[in-house]
Amino acid sequence: MDHPREEIVRTLKAAKNVLVSTHIHPDGDALGSQIAMGNILRSLGKNVFLYGEEQVSHLYRFLPGSAGIESLLPALNGFDCAIALDCGDCHRLGAAMDSLLTVHPFVVVDHHVGHQEFGDLRWIAPDRASTGEMVYDLAEALGAELSYESAYCLYAAIVSDTGSFKYSSTSAETFRIAGELLRKGVKPAEVSGKLFDNFTVKRLNLMRLVLDSLQLYADDQLAIIAAPREVFLRTGTTQADAETFINYPRSLNTVKVAVFLKETEKGLVSVSLRSKGKDHDVAQIAAAFGGGGHRNAAGCKLRDTSIGEVREKLLAELLPLVTR
Repeated sequence: MDHPREEIVRTLKAAKNVLVSTHIHPDGDALGSQIAMGNILRSLGKNVFLYGEEQVSHLYRFLPGSAGIESLLPALNGFDCAIALDCGDCHRLGAAMDSLLTVHPFVVVDHHVGHQEFGDLRWIAPDRASTGEMVYDLAEALGAELSYESAYCLYAAIVSDTGSFKYSSTSAETFRIAGELLRKGVKPAEVSGKLFDNFTVKRLNLMRLVLDSLQLYADDQLAIIAAPREVFLRTGTTQADAETFINYPRSLNTVKVAVFLKETEKGLVSVSLRSKGKDHDVAQIAAAFGGGGHRNAAGCKLRDTSIGEVREKLLAELLPLVTR
């Protein structure tokens, strides 16, 4: 029986008009993979439309080709294939989910452990550190020559989802692919600078307020930070500006699990969970609240609630996890 990737390769080779999408509120892996996939398909003579529900965050506009992601969905009857990258759940396709899923075949390429199966063709590889790695594999299988721009986007994708190669998902294959991308001319210091040395004064003020909310539990093994709506209004920032803040409580040497609670709109709380090692599976915790992700990085969203209520619910689940 063929590997799912091979069937996807045949499908993409046969397609002429392809819509490429990813999840809402896309991160570096999602956007880097999406842009690179579009470039790869165009290099093979395909007509490609890159769709994103919202404007690309200012944190990722440095990615070459990011301006080509369109938020106005075109008529879909002209597409003979659609592909969703880094999307573990059809609902994360956003408001256009029902429309997008009318395109057939609908291809899904993802690496999330808690993937909720959808689409016509799926390649799900939880052992891969990033979707960017998987897109690189697809490029090889398609016989496509990677451009510098595509290599840049895929390197950014991999660096983003491996935490600069420090997460446990990082493998020898991750480094092999990264090395091949560097041979295309990508400069690691440049990409890392764009990804991580990108603070504005407003964003720094936001971080100061968020870190001031730090609370520690269970002998400092569990850390929780929070960002109610008012801190974004007070600092003139957006939800995107809070990306990566979860890494700071996680960096405490005593912490096993870190949590970031964000009030994205009134009554809607976004939960980011991070853990260390193999003994603290936060994907299971996220799944209990309708979310998903990886063993060491997961998340969920809860509606009609408050940060305080979510904190109490999570504490009931997380305290036994870190103290057992």
